[in-house]
Amino acid sequence: MGPSALPAAEGTAGASAPFQADALDSTRLGSGDLINVTVYNVPDLASKARVNSQGDAYLPLLDYVHLAGLTVQEAQNLIQARLSDGGFVKNPHVGLFVEHSTSEAASVLGEVAKPGVYPVLGERRLFDLISAAGGLSEKAGRSISVTHRDQPDHPVTLALSRNLADNPGSNIQVFPGDTIIVRKADIIYVVGDVGRPSAFLMDSGHLTVLQAIALAGGTTHTAKLNGARIIRKGSSGMSETQVPLKKILRAQSPDLPMQADDILFIPTSASRVLAGHTLQVALQAATAASVVAIQ
Repeated sequence: MGPSALPAAEGTAGASAPFQADALDSTRLGSGDLINVTVYNVPDLASKARVNSQGDAYLPLLDYVHLAGLTVQEAQNLIQARLSDGGFVKNPHVGLFVEHSTSEAASVLGEVAKPGVYPVLGERRLFDLISAAGGLSEKAGRSISVTHRDQPDHPVTLALSRNLADNPGSNIQVFPGDTIIVRKADIIYVVGDVGRPSAFLMDSGHLTVLQAIALAGGTTHTAKLNGARIIRKGSSGMSETQVPLKKILRAQSPDLPMQADDILFIPTSASRVLAGHTLQVALQAATAASVVAIQ
């Protein structure tokens, strides 16, 4: 699957880009925000600070100042007042710039083109954030989870389709502090002496050996059916399982279910695969296989 039909939002900042000044007029500072503070004509007081989990930022001369919940203008006024009331600077003029905001942003992770942190200013919808992250990757699955900041133990799972616009009911509102995770689709690989060696997105959650071979265009006339193998990664490493493909095709043996990340390798009878090299050949072929979505 290629990138989602929704285009990437032009000019959208990623995790490290600053927010625009006009957007910050109504943005309130929060824990995790990185700010730059300057005092006009007093360069020694210029500082960069991170708002901590208590909502405080450490500033020269002032110690910790509670900034969480304040707009940029309110924070500037507070710092000016503290500098003036403390007798540190006469008639100070403070500038505050938000270099990186997490309090007014949501994280978009998983199978998107550009995972990162994206601004949530005003009303934003789920598909807006996915679009800002460059759209879905070719390996994106058909489900997505959204965890709201105020309900960290209750993630919401939503359905996706190849074209995001086909699931308007999943386009829920997203709030600052939310975490969006696009799940990776289960993939199986069919490589070797088949019509179309490919990697298939197993969105239905189950696929058998015969179904996988059919999707790959069937075996060729030179395929060595008795040499078929399933390469599978387990807790103890990679393993090979012999597949009685000739018997399965003749209905003399039951079809075998495949699991996510399985590699079904069909060798050719025209050349020999040295003993112990099946795994290496299959892995190399799987790496080169193109990804195909099962319709």
